[in-house]
Amino acid sequence: MTTETRFRQLLAAVRGLVRCDAAALLRLLPEEGEPVLQPVAVDGLAEEALGRRFPAAAHPRLARLLASGEGLRFAADAGLPDPYDGLLEHQQELEAVHDCMGAPLRVDGRVWGLVTLDALDPHAFDEVGPQRLAAVVRLLEAGLAAEDTIATLAQRAAREQALARAVRRDGPRELLGRSAAMVRLRGEIDTVAASDLTVLILGETGVGKELVAERLHARSTRQDRPLVQINCAALPETLADSELFGHKRGAFTGAVADRVGKFELADGGTLLLDEVGELPLPVQAKLLRVLQSGDVQRPGSDRVQRVDVRVLAATNRDLREEVARGRFRADLYHRLSVYPLRVPALRERGRDVLALAGSFLEENQHRLGARNLRLSPAASQALLAHDWPGNVRELEHLISRAALRALATAGRGGRWIAIEPEHLGLGEGASTARPAPTEAVAGAGREPGMPRDPVAPAVDAAPGAEAHAMGPGLRAATEQFQRRWIEDALRRHDGAMAAAAREAGMDRSNFLRLAKRLGVGVAR
Repeated sequence: MTTETRFRQLLAAVRGLVRCDAAALLRLLPEEGEPVLQPVAVDGLAEEALGRRFPAAAHPRLARLLASGEGLRFAADAGLPDPYDGLLEHQQELEAVHDCMGAPLRVDGRVWGLVTLDALDPHAFDEVGPQRLAAVVRLLEAGLAAEDTIATLAQRAAREQALARAVRRDGPRELLGRSAAMVRLRGEIDTVAASDLTVLILGETGVGKELVAERLHARSTRQDRPLVQINCAALPETLADSELFGHKRGAFTGAVADRVGKFELADGGTLLLDEVGELPLPVQAKLLRVLQSGDVQRPGSDRVQRVDVRVLAATNRDLREEVARGRFRADLYHRLSVYPLRVPALRERGRDVLALAGSFLEENQHRLGARNLRLSPAASQALLAHDWPGNVRELEHLISRAALRALATAGRGGRWIAIEPEHLGLGEGASTARPAPTEAVAGAGREPGMPRDPVAPAVDAAPGAEAHAMGPGLRAATEQFQRRWIEDALRRHDGAMAAAAREAGMDRSNFLRLAKRLGVGVAR
């Protein structure tokens, strides 16, 4: 049963107590300045009354009822214009109201609005004394209090359901890595986390920008409040208002119930605007207004709500370039980039790739029910030699595939299962080519003073002659394989870049970047 239905039932009960031609419930709108009343339910009045607003200053009868305290009845010759003249339902001719009474209604000690009773017979309310009017008021106030309780419980349930969908319940994931780039990043996070500054998290696709946001929230003073995330890339312009700010039922076609927006959900906590560079310009303007004022107004509602939200934004785009091209608002960019944080690409993190691979292997062995998934020395070298255009996400997916292949090859009976280069599928040369010297290849990203990886074999021979005898180095062989694979994929898909990227399991922009680096021509 809707709120409107319950209001109409209350008015029907009132008309059972008092004989009249029309009854109305008018709610006092929470607006600054002069009081304004809006009908929320009518019985006996034309439907057009529901679309009207009645400023008390323009309607002296309503103003006197609000100020009356206990209600009153207007004399037939009061001479005050009636707001319902000509609005009574089923009138053959537009007639004036001749008898009118009403009273203010209170809920929790505050004036909620008015009840008005009207009749065409000037003597209709002769027998309605103060006691009967007080009984009508008590009936309505009890019903309104119950309705407010129901609405509050419904709003709380809707908020909790929305939070359950929008908020991660597990703890923040760890930002693994001992490279200088990651040490610097963690230091920057810890510096800005305790403040309420807006942070712009920059980095390529798949580097772990969401993990940075989680660490920022977990180390902030808002850690006990929700961290709410919204993917701006998946936000249609037509639904942006609803997703960000919520809406009231009936605000637009299809709005069959009230909806809580992400800003309200994050009130007191943190809101992550992921892929913020994808927002359409009209939505950027609306977002800027909220960031400037802190006020949120649901579409279809007259109520403005102040929210206390810390905003984090993440993007893989160069927003300065987007501003120069007119695709991103300069004022919004400056509002978001109060404290920019750049997340390093995986290829800049040196031997962190092995620590991350170990974490993903641990996850997979529990998921697959396998025992002791381990990287072989050759597989470790293959991971170190790869340039990871898809970053940490590419590594995660690659390790998942390698674990499945290794398990299918070795079975579940051994004390451990070794991940070999052929399970990784990085290139034909990964399983046979001798790794380049540790300092030249495996240690290329290692920070000064950091130990060698325990599974990385020591290479004592000079790098020149033996590598020449064994054929191309690991990196060259890997790139040769990648080049052939991309060329074959583009031929299979008639040069369609998106289709080839899907087959490769890569993001389209990363796939295009890899193809360009390898010198592979793209048909379209």
